[in-house]
Amino acid sequence: MTAKKIGIWMDHANAHIMEFTTDPIETKTISSKFTHKVKELSLHQGENRMHNKEQHQQSEYYDRLGDVIKKYDEVVLFGPTDAKVELFNHLLKDHHFEKIRIKVEHADKMTENQQHAFVKKYFSKHL
Repeated sequence: MTAKKIGIWMDHANAHIMEFTTDPIETKTISSKFTHKVKELSLHQGENRMHNKEQHQQSEYYDRLGDVIKKYDEVVLFGPTDAKVELFNHLLKDHHFEKIRIKVEHADKMTENQQHAFVKKYFSKHL
């Protein structure tokens, strides 16, 4: 049986999910509900409230990504911010992810084609 593999380019706002099976690779996007507008609105209600809302919505964002990741055997998280490391640490707390090989790689902002090339190259090297 072939291992199911997925690449996720992400920052704190969006995650681009690319399954390493089909050619061309299709991208699905999951977005955090903590948008700039939500941040501004909650800032007016106080900084503590904004941080609580941000943490809650960030956690929800990572949980939604975790629901996708559970269906795969190998995952590479990549992107320009610490969001990939935060997601990785979030997943480590859950035993459902123990058998999934998850790697974290730094990457800059990329076009969709560059993201697809990164995923293909990464999994081709790690066969």
